Amino acid sequence: MDISLFGINTDPALLEKQIELAKKKEDDEALKKVCKEFEAIFLSKMFKEMKKAVPEGGLIEKSLGREIFEEMYIDELSKELTENNSLGIGKMLYEQFKKGYVSW
Repeated sequence: MDISLFGINTDPALLEKQIELAKKKEDDEALKKVCKEFEAIFLSKMFKEMKKAVPEGGLIEKSLGREIFEEMYIDELSKELTENNSLGIGKMLYEQFKKGYVSW
């Protein structure tokens, strides 16, 4: 179940629009923000796929409330890790844009 209302917006069209706006304004801060958002989306997707590999069971029964909580937790964890430059994907992507290796 994908609950995108509560977490990170994963719409690629929205990211593309944000990149275009940053390009038009030549706004480095906006570009950095979009790159960090991409990293948060990447981490969120990665954690959710990793969670699928964990077998079900345990003390807490599976419910819609638990599923919503876990998805929201993963999204917030991804955002927090991105703010602290966890993997540096956003920073590397920003540098690629600025050096012209990736067209924007």
